[in-house]
Amino acid sequence: MTDTQHTDQLTFQNPVTRFPEISPPQQDQPEPGLDQQLAPQTDRGQHSYRGTGRLEGRRALITGADSGIGAAVAIAFAREGADVALSYLPAEEADAQEIKGFIEDSGRRAFLFPGDISDPAFCTTLVEQAVEALGGLDALVNNAGRQIAVEEFAELPDEQWTQTFATNIHAIFRISQAAVEHMPPGSTIVNSTSVQAYEPSAHLLDYASTKAAINNFTKGLAQSLAPQGIRVNAVAPGPIWTPLQVSDGQPKEALPEFGKSTPLGRAGQPTELAPAYVFLSSPESSYVLGETLNVNGGMPTP
Repeated sequence: MTDTQHTDQLTFQNPVTRFPEISPPQQDQPEPGLDQQLAPQTDRGQHSYRGTGRLEGRRALITGADSGIGAAVAIAFAREGADVALSYLPAEEADAQEIKGFIEDSGRRAFLFPGDISDPAFCTTLVEQAVEALGGLDALVNNAGRQIAVEEFAELPDEQWTQTFATNIHAIFRISQAAVEHMPPGSTIVNSTSVQAYEPSAHLLDYASTKAAINNFTKGLAQSLAPQGIRVNAVAPGPIWTPLQVSDGQPKEALPEFGKSTPLGRAGQPTELAPAYVFLSSPESSYVLGETLNVNGGMPTP
């Protein structure tokens, strides 16, 4: 990567050229995919994110924290002063260990919890173990997601539909419900939705449907938990370059043009999402509830 790519998020720069326009080669990884095997590599802020103490002393649980957006959020939270529990699939251990190293290099604690959040029992166990390791819980980021492209609606398997909902929305309900029991006033929940909630692609019907459900769940849960002093919001990424895209998340022939249709003309990097999650988890956003913050390179959304 060039020095320009490593410029921190606080430096004045042109968003069109802050990161290069990429043309990823056609490639394939088995689901769920690894950042370490992705070409080109992602920028998760590991070399550039500079914290300002906005999450000092916070205790955060982040799902899908081994790679992509979740990894960028985990790094940013640590640089902002939080200890982090990372949830991820066992197959993603290599990426998770790398992120753990970045967090510890930032002077914060990191705890690893491999497992499958589509399993209801693991959702409860995950929260209990994270609370014990962190000594409490006051920030939850529901980020993990499953995305498998299917070109023809008639070929969308019932099993895939069910598994996508189990991972993307059922797990958010279960983890949030278990977490709220431990969260004091001032705590935050941030859910990852998507531009697909507003502009669903024909080949991502199951994924897009779950993201629309996450938007609705976020707004309803925000109203439910507001009297307890717990704020709930969401971030809706646009086309972000992550391992999700090459582990059947996009048609292989579409990868070289990924993200080029945005007004900025390029795909986003995971580190460009991190400040949105930091803002929604920090006291700076104390009057923001039930909001979906779109970070999508300029794609029009409601």
